[in-house]
Amino acid sequence: MEKKQAKIFVLDTNVLMHDPSAIFRFKEHDIYLPIVVLEELDASKKGVSEVARNVRQVSRFISDLMEKGDADISKGLKLPSHAEGFKTGRLFFHLDAVRAHLPNGLSGGSPDNTLLGVTLDLGKQHPDADVVLVSKDINLRIKAHTLGIRAEDYTNDQVLDDANLLYTGTVKLGADFWDTHGKDMESWKETEGRTFYRIRGPQARAWLPNLFLYDDSKRAFEAVVRSIENDTAVIEVARDYSGARHAVWGINARNREQNFALNLLLDPEVDFVTLLGHAGTGKTLLTLAAALTQTLEDKRYSEIIMTRVTVPVGEDIGFLPGTEEEKMGPWMGALEDNLDVLNPTDHHERGAWGRAVTHDLVRARIRIKSLNFMRGRTFLKKFIIIDEAQNLTPHQMKTLITRAGPGSKIVCLGNIAQIDTPYLTETTSGLTYVVDRFKHWAHSGHVTLQRGERSRLADYATEIL
Repeated sequence: MEKKQAKIFVLDTNVLMHDPSAIFRFKEHDIYLPIVVLEELDASKKGVSEVARNVRQVSRFISDLMEKGDADISKGLKLPSHAEGFKTGRLFFHLDAVRAHLPNGLSGGSPDNTLLGVTLDLGKQHPDADVVLVSKDINLRIKAHTLGIRAEDYTNDQVLDDANLLYTGTVKLGADFWDTHGKDMESWKETEGRTFYRIRGPQARAWLPNLFLYDDSKRAFEAVVRSIENDTAVIEVARDYSGARHAVWGINARNREQNFALNLLLDPEVDFVTLLGHAGTGKTLLTLAAALTQTLEDKRYSEIIMTRVTVPVGEDIGFLPGTEEEKMGPWMGALEDNLDVLNPTDHHERGAWGRAVTHDLVRARIRIKSLNFMRGRTFLKKFIIIDEAQNLTPHQMKTLITRAGPGSKIVCLGNIAQIDTPYLTETTSGLTYVVDRFKHWAHSGHVTLQRGERSRLADYATEIL
């Protein structure tokens, strides 16, 4: 067999800020941390932000390696192996001054240019190795390529190779489905008119729990997978929330995906729901309607908690005065807009007093919380809504989801095509991460909403802009 070429990876600071365990992710290859990276880590360690916590975790990892490593640090620190017989590389610290000559346009002593110089120096010192600069900074990678330096993005935390491969939560049945799977089919009814089918066949083997199936032929069949065992699946006919009789807090499903979403949101056996879709598909409105129905009418939850990451789209407007809820107010415009739809103010039959009482009753059951104060909390019997979840990292998403106590339900909403957080992409977003990781769990469900229902202007803008 041809011997693999040795590789040396030079890590940028933003890689470690993004993933503290990055130093353990490069298999048998060696890693170099230039002194400028250590300096930047030291400057970023203070505070309670996610970046500061990640930096402190990196320092702890390196400290542990030093305590267990050789006395001669110049030989590098042996990286731990996570499996028997799994070969790992070593961690080196590059402390020498840059010797490589950079073009006059890059002669400044910036950290990025220092990383470029270190990578060039290591290439000359190790001519038999493939030296690679790893950075989340696309501009640094562009500068590296112009100098002939191999540079790569850090993709170890990438959930999928392509966001188009992300699980959608729905499957269209083929025209021959009932011919190939209807031979030994069983059907029965349970309480409240629930209809079930037991289906055997090759397609059933590939289904996942709470996957929605539909046939848009004359049958207009819609169902949800309840359980799978070998090549046998039990499916239940989905409830129809498009009719006025089954309105949810006055809201009806306007398309197939919205109906599927309401089935998940109102299912007490589903503890975790993710809804993806562009603006205007009804993610927040459907979720709030289901939350209000189950909190105020069914008494299934004691209150509704809504939160989101506070990433500005334009320029930051600075610190905001007031309490935690008042500070979060400007970020929760979507909540107020949707409450206006769910609790309209133009119903004359209730009168001004009736409208005010209803609005106060609804608003009293909704709590707006900041992500900054979620750590360490446990929520009991709460309906938790995480809006704009595409801007969360996988670690932040884990921190939030593990706050759920007994009887709580978490719903994550977002659009992975609108990520405002630096260094996050469609394939590394925390929302993509949880959609992929939870798809096999029987108490979770996902739907990607396709059709906008906001207005013809918004739909047309989404299509052509």
